[in-house]
Amino acid sequence: MTEQSPEALLDVAREAARLAAASIRDATPRAAGIVWQEKSATDFVSEVDLASERIIIDTVRRRVPGARMLAEETASRLDPADQARGIVFVADPLDGTTNFLHGYPEYAVSIGVLLDGALVAAVVIDVPGDEEFTATLGGGTRRDGEPVRVSTIANPQRALIGTGFPFKDATTIAPYQDQMSRVMAGVSGVRRPGAAAIDLASVACGRFDAFWENSLSPWDIAAGILLVQEAGGLVTDVAGAPCHVAHTGIVAGNPYMHAWLLRTILG
Repeated sequence: MTEQSPEALLDVAREAARLAAASIRDATPRAAGIVWQEKSATDFVSEVDLASERIIIDTVRRRVPGARMLAEETASRLDPADQARGIVFVADPLDGTTNFLHGYPEYAVSIGVLLDGALVAAVVIDVPGDEEFTATLGGGTRRDGEPVRVSTIANPQRALIGTGFPFKDATTIAPYQDQMSRVMAGVSGVRRPGAAAIDLASVACGRFDAFWENSLSPWDIAAGILLVQEAGGLVTDVAGAPCHVAHTGIVAGNPYMHAWLLRTILG
């Protein structure tokens, strides 16, 4: 492939994500017997993650020779300088592995595409929900081909907020609990589904009014950042600076609730 337009890169990412999602669906009936191992005491990888990632890598290499990969399980890591040049596919082959292994229906395939450091295309497939979210830079966000926008909720007392628990880093638990207590005191509800890609897609289509999480990796958020931005939302790091895939903390939401949530978690 020689064309590097956002639409052309989305076509590649979408093909890879659809093939990966199909492999996960095929494995779902036998999830209880799937071989998995610990990456850490609270983080797991299964044979399904690895198979899904291999499909993504093979598809990208076939369609875009020379493109680089930043993927969770098997692909080589890229330093910030490498992320800022050329085409980079940032992939989470199975976001929500623990959910998948327990039969909890919140897990996804997530692929974002960087072109010279800028996010230009994104796809998130909610596998059990059978929904596909896509975005291109300047082209808006779509759910199953139909345009979507962030919500217009401006009153925190009417807002539903998504979050993620910092289970990988015990040192962040106490500060997160402080943030959670302040947020819960001001909104109608807080939810923690357990897959950041789906959480950000939920912000993009207005199901969540905002979302925050403190301990994330590039593959968790690359696609979701663009989904929210192209749906009219705002995305920053937890200090309010413009968000990049390299940031570990993220605040996303419609413009009203993003501002409120950022103020609230900063205390």
